[in-house]
Amino acid sequence: MRTFSYYSWPILVGILLAVLILQYRSSTQNPSIDHSSRTAQSNAIFSYADIVDLALPSVVNIYTRRVIKSQSHPFMRDPQLREFLKRNGIGQKDKIERSLGSGVIVSSDGYILTNNHVISRADSIRVHLLDGRERFAKVIGIDVASDLAVLKINLGNLTPAIFATDAVRTGDVVLAIGNPYGIGQTVTQGIVSATGRHGLRINTYENYIQTDAAINKGNSGGALINAHGHLIGINSVLYSSSGGADGIGFAIPLNTAEFVLKQIVRHGEVTRGWLGVTVEGITPSIAEAFDLSSSHGLILTNIAKGGPADKAGLKPGDIITHIDDLKISDGNASMHQIGQTEPGTKVNVRAIHNGAAQSFLVEIGKRPRGNSS
Repeated sequence: MRTFSYYSWPILVGILLAVLILQYRSSTQNPSIDHSSRTAQSNAIFSYADIVDLALPSVVNIYTRRVIKSQSHPFMRDPQLREFLKRNGIGQKDKIERSLGSGVIVSSDGYILTNNHVISRADSIRVHLLDGRERFAKVIGIDVASDLAVLKINLGNLTPAIFATDAVRTGDVVLAIGNPYGIGQTVTQGIVSATGRHGLRINTYENYIQTDAAINKGNSGGALINAHGHLIGINSVLYSSSGGADGIGFAIPLNTAEFVLKQIVRHGEVTRGWLGVTVEGITPSIAEAFDLSSSHGLILTNIAKGGPADKAGLKPGDIITHIDDLKISDGNASMHQIGQTEPGTKVNVRAIHNGAAQSFLVEIGKRPRGNSS
């Protein structure tokens, strides 16, 4: 028995391995075994085709035309010479300036969001849809402060974008859809590189989503969507040293775009709240000078005379720590909060005033043109 056991174990192991190999080959070569579910799962992971199909119909190409009147040449002031030149087909001709961009359909009745710089000073605006239809658009209103504009087309059977409800986070996968260089609708993919970007001195109100999805000339006004195909922003700015896509693009976030859209549709313009202050963030040195336990807050460097903050009793040098019991952790976000507050609304502002914490009831005013806080 010992002799038989010694020689039989290798034989048995070899037989078992051979059986397993034959079964594996049989299963992979047998046409009756369905691998479609495995392939479908793989494609679902590595393809964004379905969400692109969802979003593409809501993105439009925008073509603008502007007539630039030529300046009158001194020769044309002479009636006889002017008549002579006209008879011989010689004369000054107006210059036609053309531009292109993108837009996003945001309602079934034809409202379109785009960048103000896409349609600025245009004499005519033509909108081209994915299905081939075209219409001239009417400008409903513009907001220079955020670089947004609202257009309208008279056309039925439209597919508006689906607005995202989830918060945008750094690292989220995003797709940019637009009409770069006028070649037609194009999709690029990337991630959210950062949120809340400001201080770029591009617009008065800056709260950009930064992305490395390629945004080129012509993409302005197009859609930035998430991995569900839902709109999270309006592509706006290309940051580049070469003029091409260098991996730094900026989009206006949906909450800003939606605020501007509602204001323009309801009132024809954007009305923003105003506190009447100029502020500066708390640096470690300022916190040390004022013996502050936290660097959260905004120091008032200037107060508009007769403005809401002035009327409430706030003074230059005061440090705002809370607005309506919300601690100020981001000064730019807080100023956006004020800007999107309805004028006439009363807010509770907590501040360090004359070295002591104090509350002020401030009635938000209407922002004058050219002011931002």
